[in-house]
Parts: sequence; structure tokens; C-alpha cells
Amino acid sequence: MLPASQPEENSRGRPRLILASASPRRQELLREARIEFEVRPPHISEDRNPGETPINYALRMAREKAEAVAWHYPQEFVLGADTIVVLNEEEILGKPQDAQDATRMLRLLSGRLHQVTTAVSLIAPGHSPDTRSSTTQVHFRVLEEDEIQRYVRSGEPMDKAGAYAIQGGAAPWVVRLEGDYSNVVGLPLPLVTEMLHTSRFLKS
Repeated sequence: MLPASQPEENSRGRPRLILASASPRRQELLREARIEFEVRPPHISEDRNPGETPINYALRMAREKAEAVAWHYPQEFVLGADTIVVLNEEEILGKPQDAQDATRMLRLLSGRLHQVTTAVSLIAPGHSPDTRSSTTQVHFRVLEEDEIQRYVRSGEPMDKAGAYAIQGGAAPWVVRLEGDYSNVVGLPLPLVTEMLHTSRFLKS
């Protein structure tokens, strides 16, 4: 349970937004949206529970990341997020462990439709987490083995869910996208801004 607290205005006259994530992609998206924030990465276990569905896993991860940081900053707004890449509605492709794992994931994604879900959890001062998710359908063209190997050698896949960055070297592989592009990058901005307005962090 989070400690009860009331918002306390900081030197700028209002509570801060703290991003519970070290992801540079999420930070860049918030900056592009002109939303002020500070970064405080959480340190929690990210193991999937037995029998846990992909969507429930992502929702739980986002909530637990936000709660871990909100415990230390009860007078601020805290935003947690978790992005997963899912094949066949069940298989989660997380961050690759090594180059061989990244190659395996990209071969699986080649020529196939997959889902990218980002769960986000916002904790306002004195309130329970508001946790939601956004899912985007992404269809890759068939990938040649040599381009997979070149991409893996570039190092870009190594810290990305599903071993690719849609805003990077994998951009030419996408033949169809249904849903929010920013969600695939790592943070669904339409959903996040709606939640920030609902919580009254952002004023209309």
C-alpha cells in the first residue's frame, strides 16, 4: 500500500511528473509532447508469473514500476510503463539476451503480424494507480537473412522488446501498422495525455 499523502507544490508551484523508466525512447516522446518530467528508474523483478497472460503481465509490470517509485515520491505524479511484443497472442518477445537471441526473434517476426502492447500506470498523489494499455498491430515484410545479421551487428536490437526499433533500422520492414505509432516506440502518447488530463496534472 502506498503512503497516504496530499500533493505538495514544488518550487515551480505544482507537483512534478516522475517517469519510472530509464528508456530514452519514452523520455524523447514526453519531450516531443512538451510534457515536463524527471526520471527515476525503478528496480523490480520483471519475471512473468505462471499462467499470466501477456496483457496482465504488462499491466502488472507498469503498475509495479510506478508503485516502486511512488513509494519514495508520494507527493508527486509517477508514470510507469511496460512494452511487450507478442506473437500468436501468447508468446512474449522481450529484450534479447544476446545476438543469437535477437536473431531468433527477428526470424520469428519475419513476414508475420504481431502485437505491440504498452501498459501505462499513473499514480497521482494520494490516489490508487490508474493503469491502462494500448495495443498496435504491426506487420513485417519477409526479412532476408543478411539484413537480419547486419541489423543485429549494429547493436540496436539489444535493449528493445522484440529486438527492433520501429523508429530506427527496422522502419523499412513495416508494411502495415494498425494503431498508435508512439505506442510501438514505447509510450502511447494519446493515452498518456488523456490520463494526465484526467488526473489534472495537465490542465485543459
